[in-house]
Amino acid sequence: MEYQFRRNRLEGTVFAEFSMDHEVLGRWFAEELGDDKSKTIHILTQIALIKSGALNHMRDVGGELTIDIDSEQVRVFASVIDFEEEHLLEDSMSLYNAESESYCGLEDFESVLESWLAFINDK
Repeated sequence: MEYQFRRNRLEGTVFAEFSMDHEVLGRWFAEELGDDKSKTIHILTQIALIKSGALNHMRDVGGELTIDIDSEQVRVFASVIDFEEEHLLEDSMSLYNAESESYCGLEDFESVLESWLAFINDK
């Protein structure tokens, strides 16, 4: 999984671009985390609790994207996917999967999240 973080210095916004099959992670970092250090630290804390066995699972439902974390993997997906699965929308209504859902290993995600925190701390 390759990624790159960028900052628009004129607008003060941050962006994340991820390799194919992980594009939705870029949206999650930019839209759900942004430059919110406390939320980033909160997610890292939850990961530490999961890794220690003190917590089994964590879910954070954002504006448009949801993140599920367990002891093995992280799933980021468009919140509409849960709706789609519940109501079994027609095939023509389905979303391009790589832009709406992605999985990665817990350790890989933790490493990217730590890099994101360093990135947003470096203004």
